[in-house]
Amino acid sequence: MATNHSGMSCNPALLKVGLGVVALCIAGYILGPPLYWHFIEGLAALKQSSSICAPCVCDCSSQPLISIPEGVGNASFGDCAKHDSEVSGDTENNFADLLSEELKLREAEASEKQQRADVALLEAKKIASQYQKEADKCNSGMETCEEAREKAEEAAVAQKKLTALWESRARQKGWKEGVAKSRGNVQTA
Repeated sequence: MATNHSGMSCNPALLKVGLGVVALCIAGYILGPPLYWHFIEGLAALKQSSSICAPCVCDCSSQPLISIPEGVGNASFGDCAKHDSEVSGDTENNFADLLSEELKLREAEASEKQQRADVALLEAKKIASQYQKEADKCNSGMETCEEAREKAEEAAVAQKKLTALWESRARQKGWKEGVAKSRGNVQTA
């Protein structure tokens, strides 16, 4: 396994797994909140549809809902079942305005989260590119080292052959290992 100058390994499979995990986290970050809100809204709609009943079509003004003994109770109790169209219209308008405002807020939040996710994605791409460049440098360095090693081995083999040839010639001329001729070492005074 090749190592770079800091001792970290250059394993492409490990790099791919790391990038895959980063991609899954970014996808979860982007897709999670919208899916969550759709799920919650679906549950709320289901709950609301089961709790809303059809409007009454009875004439509540002619018959009280509960017989209240005289002298006891609230005079407005019988009026609670009456439908006031003016109040109902205002309430519906206010509710629609509130829903519109909440929708705008959620759209702004979603837009902001999308921008943050885009920035995070760009940052992840930059980091992945840097890791790829480092891996390429590491692979290139390994190839260069391997080529240099092979050339050095070839040079060593050639040098051994040349040395053996010269040694063979020297032995043919009478040279013996460890014996030096005194002629070459004589100095004139």
